[in-house]
Amino acid sequence: MANTKSAIKNARKATKRMLRNKAVKTRLKTLATQLKVATKSADAAAAKSAAIAYVAASDKAVRSGVVHANAAARVKSHTAKLVFAK
Repeated sequence: MANTKSAIKNARKATKRMLRNKAVKTRLKTLATQLKVATKSADAAAAKSAAIAYVAASDKAVRSGVVHANAAARVKSHTAKLVFAK
């Protein structure tokens, strides 16, 4: 357990950040699953809307510092190949 005031505050901040990061990453995984399901189906409009939501969420995760910018760029590239290549 932290002993000093600053260590206690840093522990509190780390906990808040960890919870926020976990929520964002879980949301990204959920959107990725929805994208996979949408691309398996024959509905192109659903796949496109799922792709847009997934890319937007990954961009937002980059802005908040949860995901690295290159990782998000890779996600966008793979999503575009998956959805728009057909």
